[in-house]
Amino acid sequence: MSKPIVAIVGRPNVGKSTLFNVLAGSKISIVKDTPGVTRDRIYADVNWLDYNFTMIDTGGIEPESEDIILKSMRQQAEIAIETADVIIFLVDVRQGLVDADGKVADMLRRSGKPVVLVVNKVDSFEKFMPDVYEFYNLGLGDPFPISSSSQLGLGDMLDEVVSHFDMEARGEEEDERPKVAIIGKPNVGKSSIINKLLGEDRVIVSDIAGTTRDAIDTAIVRDDKEYVFIDTAGLRRKSKINEEIERFSVIRTVSAVERADVCVLVIDATEGVTEQDAKIAGIAHDRGKGMIIAVNKWDILPDKNDKSVYKFTEDVRRILSFMPYAEIIFISAKTGQRLPKLFDLIDVVVDNHALRIGTGVLNEILTEAVAMQEPPSDKGKKLRLYYMTEVSVKPPTFVIFVNDKNLTHFSYTRYIENRIRDAFGFNGTPIHFIYRERKEKG
Repeated sequence: MSKPIVAIVGRPNVGKSTLFNVLAGSKISIVKDTPGVTRDRIYADVNWLDYNFTMIDTGGIEPESEDIILKSMRQQAEIAIETADVIIFLVDVRQGLVDADGKVADMLRRSGKPVVLVVNKVDSFEKFMPDVYEFYNLGLGDPFPISSSSQLGLGDMLDEVVSHFDMEARGEEEDERPKVAIIGKPNVGKSSIINKLLGEDRVIVSDIAGTTRDAIDTAIVRDDKEYVFIDTAGLRRKSKINEEIERFSVIRTVSAVERADVCVLVIDATEGVTEQDAKIAGIAHDRGKGMIIAVNKWDILPDKNDKSVYKFTEDVRRILSFMPYAEIIFISAKTGQRLPKLFDLIDVVVDNHALRIGTGVLNEILTEAVAMQEPPSDKGKKLRLYYMTEVSVKPPTFVIFVNDKNLTHFSYTRYIENRIRDAFGFNGTPIHFIYRERKEKG
């Protein structure tokens, strides 16, 4: 089931990033040096009570500014509003109600989305509550007073946010059809791929506007099997600011990836693999999705020779080194070259993403792996691995019971992962491991 999306919007300098960082908690403060995991993270997974949702931070909205950067921020916020299930509208009690707040409120009302009005910087309820009441004039219902920096009032605000999640409708959305998100930078040929698939198969079942999303879902049937393709391609905004284009594509990608089983990252063969490709791939990797890398425009790549595929594959593996499991295919959306094979790869990855392995077989592999390479030790204390079981799929997730979690090391985890992949493949899907401690028997 895809997670609801909550966008924080408001004018500049009302405290959106502070609220975002507080709600995201430790996740946001982790700086990963892995390519593809952006440090300037504008989305995070949040848990409140029994609810999980994805939160998006936006640039500040200046409703009528002609400044190019502020216009870009407004466009970005509009995309977040379109994408979100619930909107947190943040205002500043110290600045009071200003004309721009009213204009933002009008924009939000037109969206038809649930809006939670939140008044920030209320460090003392006693002192500031009379000023909070002024925001009733926005006509967005009860304002929720909070202080992001002091972490006051957040519980009531989050209770209100999750009350707007339509869990029943989300349950109805679930079906057995493989959902494939076509992701990547603008102009790499994402729409062309879907159009070619539709043109060749001539079996459009329906073009469904994506539920509460702005991506378009297209159902395609091949060999009596139905697939849902989630396309983010026709949803670009023009902007002179490269970073802002990148942020737009990140917001759209997060919402599309959230709903997919498998992601097809489209790379332009004539441009090569870029840092932005890595950032977009990192979103799918972080969320444990099945992954196929489709190198498009292969037919027009100049100076091709018999080593071109090998060289390009090497570049992909080097720059996207955090996802060595991803499948790679070289295609042309224009000519249709190898597009039928894309369906075969999707089938393989979908099956692997949901593959369950019996506990008995897993523990045979674990025993053999431990015998072949000793687990790490520290100060004379040795890591003992007792038992392994698969606890969930999409992606396959394994729990390993050990004597001391502090003795585990990523290199040994990678070794165990490689042994499992040697035995079962798991091509195209990440594998997750969780360590649990179990007391040694005396």
